[in-house]
Amino acid sequence: MTTVSVSPEVTPTPPPAVPGEPGPFAVWPASARPAPSGDVCVGGVSLAEAADRFGTPLYVLDEQEVRERCRTYRTAFPDADVVYAAKAFLCRAVAHWVQEEGLGLDVCSAGELELAVTTGFPPEKIVMHGNAKSPQDLATAVRLGVGRIVIDSTCEIARLATLVPVGTRQQIMVRVVPGIAAGGHTAIRTGTEGQKFGLSITDGSAQHAIARILDQPALDLVGLHCHIGSQITTSKPYLVALRRLIGLMTRLRDQHGITLPQLDLGGGHAVAYRPGEEALDVTTLAARVRTELADGCARSGLPVPRLTIEPGRAVIGPAGVAVYHVLAVKRTGDRTFVAVDGGMSDNPRPALYGVRYAPTLIGRRSRSAPRPVTVVGRHCEAGDILADNVPLPDDIRPGDLLAVPVAGAYHLSMSSAYNLVGRPPVIAVTDGTARVLVRRESLADMSSRDIGL
Repeated sequence: MTTVSVSPEVTPTPPPAVPGEPGPFAVWPASARPAPSGDVCVGGVSLAEAADRFGTPLYVLDEQEVRERCRTYRTAFPDADVVYAAKAFLCRAVAHWVQEEGLGLDVCSAGELELAVTTGFPPEKIVMHGNAKSPQDLATAVRLGVGRIVIDSTCEIARLATLVPVGTRQQIMVRVVPGIAAGGHTAIRTGTEGQKFGLSITDGSAQHAIARILDQPALDLVGLHCHIGSQITTSKPYLVALRRLIGLMTRLRDQHGITLPQLDLGGGHAVAYRPGEEALDVTTLAARVRTELADGCARSGLPVPRLTIEPGRAVIGPAGVAVYHVLAVKRTGDRTFVAVDGGMSDNPRPALYGVRYAPTLIGRRSRSAPRPVTVVGRHCEAGDILADNVPLPDDIRPGDLLAVPVAGAYHLSMSSAYNLVGRPPVIAVTDGTARVLVRRESLADMSSRDIGL
């Protein structure tokens, strides 16, 4: 284990704001503590020292923050299956943490599935879904004994049925489109008509698929699944989706005589990326969903199904901090560009969704007034922008360190090898120590795949 300790000169002091409330550290991990030197400690580890020890770009993951967020969900939904959405970020350690905290796992590929199972994650606690599962994905899921597979298209029905061993049945759910527009950006709204996910209730596609599934003795239909979008800040869209799913369950009972025992509401719970932004209140969501589910089933004469939810970003996002070195400062006209040693290869989200962050100067204290700057990456793309029009000290210079909080989700899981810049390492911090979870990708790693000569 590699350790990094807090030096005497950076003795932690209480943060100026409580995490979750407006203030400079509102969106940082709860363990974040600024120091008089201008450094910040997370999990008792100096970020400046970690950058010096492990290099930059660097991703720091607060293990205790991840665990506490898992516990928040388990407390809010004590009678539901809480499954962590691995697409947000998955490595062996994260799979181990969420398993220890009592969560299941939601995967979208054979790769995510095999990593989890070879780490020791119980396959029966894994849900597999995706809009275009390959034959290998489905075969791997059946072979490894995945608990539930979510059918996303009629093409998958016969394909999956032929893979199930004779004399056994595979539990499945059907992903339906409830016709709800929810989420922070059009690219992440998945509950509406006219997008690639799920089967429509409105045009009858979901009902048609379910009728076909009921003719397959190898498939055991246990419930309905939906995922309406991402970065959803209020409970209302989930309640509307719930009513529509209960309505479909009622029609299935009346038409086919089946009572489905499970219902999956997906995830998409919003987190705040900048101080003052709104996040979804998980406790409020749980209370309202529980009430709506009980009342809706009572009105329809249905038994209350077991609920599943799939948080990903809300578990891992706020636990991560990205750390970069400043490489250049360029003033062009009335704009100032601050270039760092990472960029869209380790965080494509600003380019994809226009997401905005709150980078912070760390490692030294500046007395200069802040001025608006654009933090850009090192890649040969005009769209390689990490943070636009954000305040940073006027004396920012090459060699400085910038930290970007809320960097745990959809950064490294969506990273690339653009310009052959290796992907950053991930270190876990807790109780004043740091250990490498994922090592830095080297040129040798990338070159080993190139066998063309």
